[in-house]
Amino acid sequence: MLDANETAAPSRDDLQDWLSPLYGERAAAECVDAAAAAAVRHGLPIASETSIDAAFNVLITYADIVQRPGESPLATLRAFMAAHLADAISAIHILPFFPESSDDGFSVMDYRAVHPELGDWDDVSALAADHPLMFDLVLNHASRKGQWFANYLGDTDPGRDYFIEVDPKTDLRAVVRPRSTPLLAEVATARGTRHLWATFSEDQIDLNFSNPRVLDEFIDIIFEYVARGARLLRLDAVAFLWKELGTPCIHLPQTHRLVKFLRALLDHYAPGVQLITETNVPHAENISYLVDGDEAHVAYQFALPPLASHALLTGEASALTAWAKTLPALPEGCHFLNFTASHDGVGLRAVEGILDAEAITTLVDATRERGGFVSTRAVADGSHQPYELNIAYYDLLAAPEEHDSNAHMDRFICSQAISMALAGIPALYFHSLTATHNDRAGVEHSGRYRSINRRRWDMGELEYKLGADGAHARVFARLKRLLAIRARQPAFHPEAAQQVVDLGPSLFALQRRRGDQTLLAVHNVTDRPVQLPVHVLPEARVRRNVTAATEISGSSRAIRLDPYEVAWISD
Repeated sequence: MLDANETAAPSRDDLQDWLSPLYGERAAAECVDAAAAAAVRHGLPIASETSIDAAFNVLITYADIVQRPGESPLATLRAFMAAHLADAISAIHILPFFPESSDDGFSVMDYRAVHPELGDWDDVSALAADHPLMFDLVLNHASRKGQWFANYLGDTDPGRDYFIEVDPKTDLRAVVRPRSTPLLAEVATARGTRHLWATFSEDQIDLNFSNPRVLDEFIDIIFEYVARGARLLRLDAVAFLWKELGTPCIHLPQTHRLVKFLRALLDHYAPGVQLITETNVPHAENISYLVDGDEAHVAYQFALPPLASHALLTGEASALTAWAKTLPALPEGCHFLNFTASHDGVGLRAVEGILDAEAITTLVDATRERGGFVSTRAVADGSHQPYELNIAYYDLLAAPEEHDSNAHMDRFICSQAISMALAGIPALYFHSLTATHNDRAGVEHSGRYRSINRRRWDMGELEYKLGADGAHARVFARLKRLLAIRARQPAFHPEAAQQVVDLGPSLFALQRRRGDQTLLAVHNVTDRPVQLPVHVLPEARVRRNVTAATEISGSSRAIRLDPYEVAWISD
């Protein structure tokens, strides 16, 4: 079992020390006192017993991604998990299941309730009894239609001072933008027209964390989530949390300090609960929340989705290999969350400085050729740059004429195997497991590009397709098998040693080692056979290709990998 806190838990004085530079001694002490009272209300401390090892993985899903008449979607999801994924999936990241007004849940109206169309807290508890759960903590912004904002408009508490008013004449050109929409939203209030900070949309109004009362509110929310079964907490868009005029307003020292405080808070009241940062930004900035060892427990590996797709679309793994060589050894108890697809698109910011303009253009063109869209963001000079590829990852890895062909499926499985082989925790999106195609009808209905990758399945239809001899069933079965194989390899423990092995541009290879096992994971990213020399294999008289259940004798001169074949070779 992962011991997330080998040293002594932070004391209340330690917690106050984290906050004093932000709020002053008195307000910091009041926050810590409020946290202690919230812990009593919610029955904390609670220690997590979640075991993070080679078998641990995460499923990313919406609460209503599978539906059937007469049943709450959360109950349907639990039934689907029990029938099809009970032994394959460890933890479930249920995307925001709270009352919301837009962005498929990320514009939260009420943080303490379950959306009645999805189920109730009993449904969440039932899922938590089967799997550790990841909850989203959407703390950068709140819905314009929520009670806090209504109170702001009416100049009452709680909420009157929860948002950030800015003079529209202020020079905000230094602010880093993830969107092309205006930064300020004009609002009519009881005190006249105001302009409020809105990083992501005019319905998602940023919260003012320079006000300690906002932090108090979220500490109470965190403790309720832990009491409700959350064993992993995803900090959505946390990089933008603190605002200071005249700065880029991203990754500010105050933001890092707040994340470190939340880590210490969990270590004190809920040891073992994992804190996960979601920062879709350039790679070095992304991992800055992880490398110190006292901030996030886990960080999304945002560079992996574009790098893996680029390698497999071009048959050229050099950029992927070069990047993987730069990955630092992490402090004990800290991990990357390795994924290729999620509810969002394939972010491009993480590969700034890693992939050149020509490579980005290749990905953009491939996305459009395969029926996807490209979202942009505004930059300081007023122009727009590609920000995100909006496409089902399964469709991104197919040429237009080869949908659901063997080559398409093999290429896609290779992409998932790469994410499973890298040091860290693998996370699979529901629609990757089920080989779901682009939902262009969803885009037309919602008017949002991201809906292309957010289809909702009818339970009966999906189960029919998983029982038939088609791409959905074949990909589903192959990925379940790959997860089962991975779970049996000690060398795939998140903290197992990793060495990138450069075998040329056609192959992406890693050597993983833990205890008595050494494993070479090799992935052919090309559409042609490639020979793998024996001298690179683990030193043993007989080796096993665990993905093919075959033995490789020491006298073999070379191993042939078919197009897009994966070989995990163990001593």
